[in-house]
Amino acid sequence: MSKKITIIDYGMGNLYSVQNALRSIGAEPVVTSDAAVIAQAEKILLPGVGAFGDCMANLEKSGLIPVIMDSLHSGKPFLGICLGMQIMVMEYARNVLGYADANSSEFAPEGQHNVIDLMPDQQGVETKGGTMRLGKYPCTITPGTKMAECYGTLEIDERHRHRYEFNNEFRAEFEEKGLVIAGTSPDGRLVEAVEIPGRDFHLGAQFHPEFKSRPNRAHPLFKGFIAASLKYQNEHTPTDHPASIGE
Repeated sequence: MSKKITIIDYGMGNLYSVQNALRSIGAEPVVTSDAAVIAQAEKILLPGVGAFGDCMANLEKSGLIPVIMDSLHSGKPFLGICLGMQIMVMEYARNVLGYADANSSEFAPEGQHNVIDLMPDQQGVETKGGTMRLGKYPCTITPGTKMAECYGTLEIDERHRHRYEFNNEFRAEFEEKGLVIAGTSPDGRLVEAVEIPGRDFHLGAQFHPEFKSRPNRAHPLFKGFIAASLKYQNEHTPTDHPASIGE
């Protein structure tokens, strides 16, 4: 039984930090830009990085967006990090909220339904060096979520690197349509993580769990993602030898 985790390579992202974090807990990460391989993957991880405009341009050039969208609809375990979360939110807005033009203000500044927007404290910032939201920030987890199950606590801190975030103008509408806000800043203002309910693991995090994962102390989200992936694999691949970490 395979323990492979497919990491989407679009020419950017913290690919090898994520790869090493997964290896440390017994997974077999496969970094690929091959659409056919991604389409057949049973577990998918889409990493991100702070240069969102360049990331999105690379994704579009790679031709991988359609296969990523198909994977989001498939029910396979999915973990979106940083830009990966933002794409997850845009996809949900397009396919559940019904906004075909849902986008990020970084990619479509004049867009009508920009569900990802520039952070308020980044408005008017012209000097880019070291001015984005960097470093460790606290996060409050919503009780009863997959996030809460993974961490075993409701108060955490995680490291960030971004300028754009979930647009709260659409927050109530997202929640009415079923998207779960799984984590926020302590004041509730910034959305840190989202989940799609009814699936074993379909989660997006604005922060970077790979920054805190260690070989001897794997990050809770990676452990939860791999556990859900093995469960999905066992349920969808008939076998007399179920997969488990540490085989």
